[in-house]
Amino acid sequence: MAPKSTVYKAQLQVSDMDRQHYGSHELVLAQHPSETDERLMVRLLAFAMFADERLEFGRGLSTDDEPDLWRKDLTGLVEQWIELGQPDESRLRKACGRAGEVVLVTYGGRGADLWWEKNEAALARCRNLRVYDVSTEDSKALAGLLKRGMDLQVLVQDGVLQVIDGDTTLEITPRLRRGQG
Repeated sequence: MAPKSTVYKAQLQVSDMDRQHYGSHELVLAQHPSETDERLMVRLLAFAMFADERLEFGRGLSTDDEPDLWRKDLTGLVEQWIELGQPDESRLRKACGRAGEVVLVTYGGRGADLWWEKNEAALARCRNLRVYDVSTEDSKALAGLLKRGMDLQVLVQDGVLQVIDGDTTLEITPRLRRGQG
């Protein structure tokens, strides 16, 4: 019998001064058995970075034709496609053809740096691609906030995210590798 996903719930309050988005989001995150706590929390961070009423999680790691997060317009066209980690470069090129904007959020330190060095030239033609990197220290600190029921506030200002969980505040500044922030 295959192991089942672990379900986490998050009450996320986002105050994004950069994009003028202020909202409360009740999220249910299903953690695939092969997904690390670090990746799950980077996925939650990506949601906070691009929070919108129509932003939703894809079906997960085992689904090839959906991203980690996406936002569609009212007709079903993909406006924003958000990937995490170090996906195959052809997957990103395909996503750039399907969506108005594609965002990649890398994490993992040196491994992410090596992946970017290898794929940067091939992705140069993708004009609608933005790439951010979350430092290893930040992604590991985020993983430390993981609980089955989370109540988080995220304040975004000048590209800096303050993630607040009770008495704990993390300050995360994703580094823009490519595109305009």
